[in-house]
Amino acid sequence: MSGTKLHFERLHEGAAEAVPIVLLHGFTGDGTTWAAFADAWAAADRRGAGPSLYAVDLVGHGRSPDPDDPAAYRLEAQAASVCAALEAQGIDRAVWLGYSMGGRVALSAAVAHPDRVAALVLVSTSPGIADDTLRAKRVAADELLAASVEADGIGPFVEYWARHELFATQDALGPDHAEAMRAQRLGNRASAIAHTLRAAGAGAMMPLWDRLGGLAMPVLVVSGALDAKYTAIGRAMVEAMGAGGSHVVAGAGHAVQLE
Repeated sequence: MSGTKLHFERLHEGAAEAVPIVLLHGFTGDGTTWAAFADAWAAADRRGAGPSLYAVDLVGHGRSPDPDDPAAYRLEAQAASVCAALEAQGIDRAVWLGYSMGGRVALSAAVAHPDRVAALVLVSTSPGIADDTLRAKRVAADELLAASVEADGIGPFVEYWARHELFATQDALGPDHAEAMRAQRLGNRASAIAHTLRAAGAGAMMPLWDRLGGLAMPVLVVSGALDAKYTAIGRAMVEAMGAGGSHVVAGAGHAVQLE
């Protein structure tokens, strides 16, 4: 399976016989944003009897390439690139744990490559915007934001993105966390962020609501109780699947794995 060659890193070595877990970050993130999660996982698995953890930098993020071809950023292409990265490590199947945009990549993989997905954990994730009018509005908004990143550079974009209402609950994590997130986001490239907005934004995504009922693998939908929007989306997803489970984490907002 071909695709963009992604940066891929093992964060925890578990049992060889256990199906590993691949972690997919959100928009503007990278594999380093899973560090605290991986530390907690390792502390709970001191004997190495559980699954190994792998983190991937998605296309245009972190240490992965930012191709000039916009098609490489489409969710379907990103899912294929992650499959190829797993295959290069000798991993045929994994549990895909994706946060926000990473969850949409994972969901795209489950639809297109179900044999590669042993189970799904979808954190603060949407299967797309079903309403045509709302989807068109999101496409227009993402285009404006992409153009502003190209015109003004990554710095002003990072300051704008930090003020997004989805991240307001992270203020409780303190100024050191805010500065660490700012520094990580500043490592992004303006052209790659613009390509991602245009090709992998929620508006660009082909809605997968009607495919949820056909998912054969176990699915867990996770959201933060303080994130009313994605908690409602998560409940609707479970209803559309007619199976699977959901978990709402008290005291957490959009970035459940951080908060």
